[in-house]
Amino acid sequence: MDVNYIDGVLLKNLVTAGANNLQANKQIVDALNVFPVPDGDTGTNMFLSIQSAVKEAQKVDSNNVGKVAEAIAFGALMGARGNSGVILSQLFRGFAKSVENKERLNALDLAYAWQEGVKTAYKAVMRPVEGTILTVSREGAKAAFQAAKRGASIREVWEACLAAAELTLLKTPEMLPQLKQANVVDAGGKGYCFILQGGLRFLEGKGEQISVHEEAVVSEDADAVQAEIEEADIPFQYCTEFLLRGVNLPVEGIKKELAGYGDSLLVVGTPELLKIHVHSNSPGLVLDYCCRFGELDEININNMKIQNRRLAKTDEIEKEEQKNEVKETGIIAVAVGQGLIEVFKSLGVDYVVEGGQTVNPSTEELLTAVNSVNAKNVVILPNNSNIILAAEQVKEMTDKNVLVIPSKTFPQGMSAMLAYNPENSLPRNEEAMRSALENVKTGEVTYAVRDSIFDGVEIKQGDYIGLYNGRIQTSGRNKQDVALKLLEEMVDSDSELVTIFYGEEIEKDEVENLVDQIKIKYSDLETEVVYGGQPLYYYIFSVE
Repeated sequence: MDVNYIDGVLLKNLVTAGANNLQANKQIVDALNVFPVPDGDTGTNMFLSIQSAVKEAQKVDSNNVGKVAEAIAFGALMGARGNSGVILSQLFRGFAKSVENKERLNALDLAYAWQEGVKTAYKAVMRPVEGTILTVSREGAKAAFQAAKRGASIREVWEACLAAAELTLLKTPEMLPQLKQANVVDAGGKGYCFILQGGLRFLEGKGEQISVHEEAVVSEDADAVQAEIEEADIPFQYCTEFLLRGVNLPVEGIKKELAGYGDSLLVVGTPELLKIHVHSNSPGLVLDYCCRFGELDEININNMKIQNRRLAKTDEIEKEEQKNEVKETGIIAVAVGQGLIEVFKSLGVDYVVEGGQTVNPSTEELLTAVNSVNAKNVVILPNNSNIILAAEQVKEMTDKNVLVIPSKTFPQGMSAMLAYNPENSLPRNEEAMRSALENVKTGEVTYAVRDSIFDGVEIKQGDYIGLYNGRIQTSGRNKQDVALKLLEEMVDSDSELVTIFYGEEIEKDEVENLVDQIKIKYSDLETEVVYGGQPLYYYIFSVE
């Protein structure tokens, strides 16, 4: 299909076609993990992010490309999961900012918007790493701009962008040694290429779908959580959600006013488009107040005392366990596995967001958690390197003071909690918690999902592998032997305590046998055993 410009409808179709293509190929992206472990989730994270963008775009009843781009950016941000998902949302954010006052785009507008998206994405990352989706998107945008300046058509500009992105993707192993060693290209960059590929196919008349099959992400404990919500005393009966469209909306003023109408308040977006959520006993007053500033859209009011479980899940109604007195500091931790969740709660965490290696929580889920904690300051423990960036995005979306302690593992998060003292000031706690991250070593035992050679360690599919310090230290066919060899790499003369968190697939007698062998080998080492219940990882070791 030859087109001279991109309007709102075409932009919707292009992004939707990109989402469809990524959905069809996300398992390929998931498999591009540096380590051959069963937790590759980049493709899934990116798809869930762009799926959210498509859902928002489809709500826009306008052919204005600026308005559609704004909705896409908003949806992508709210659905952003994992590092690549957050970066993708920032690419959309910069794109939308570039076209906010345009009815439609020509080829040069498109190329310039791609470049602005790249600039925004780079700014969002504290320490940008080349050889990732950042590099792939940058080189694609650069080639598109050069083609547009030569007078290329929209389809030709898109082709140039995709060709350069794919060429750069092939070079990513030369930019990142980890990729070269694992013999894979960057997963985020690959996902981005699938999105561009889907858009190009639509321009060529090969991708006529204009909807995305929605994939729900449901917590394993969703039914239990919902049952608790239904039994709880709900002080504010009506869950009220809507969009507010206007010009120069007084975002902070609206937040301040609506805080007096109920609880679970969420006001996010831009001065032109706000998504508002509040639990209130007077939804009519909420709507009446907001009508003063603009137009209301997508109004949804539900009686939380009588709505069924499915509707409750859809509206993400959560159990409200708020005390009358606002705390100075509340703490949120990300964890997966019944045992690990209970450990964090016992250490004083106010809110546990279920997630980890297999399912990274979205920015919106973390934001909901922040708004649910009745505290002036909120500390987030991501407990996974792939969740830190999503957590950082929350800072810009709430009027609470949010502090992210960059814990990359569950033991690091626990160590940080043990260093936390509610009687101390936030700066003092931040210093103590950050310092505590360095005082614990984390090891993990899982299995290989493909043949590989990593750091000289030959790995066969199905082998048990031991990871420590971000590297595969050992592999073998016997789970217990791998666990003991991993501990050899972790334990030194300064080690005093090893804590074993055993996963959902480990029987009690297995872990008891392992402890016996550890005690024989390390007679001076104190050993603790805790049921973690985590999936995929048989053992998580904490050595202090």
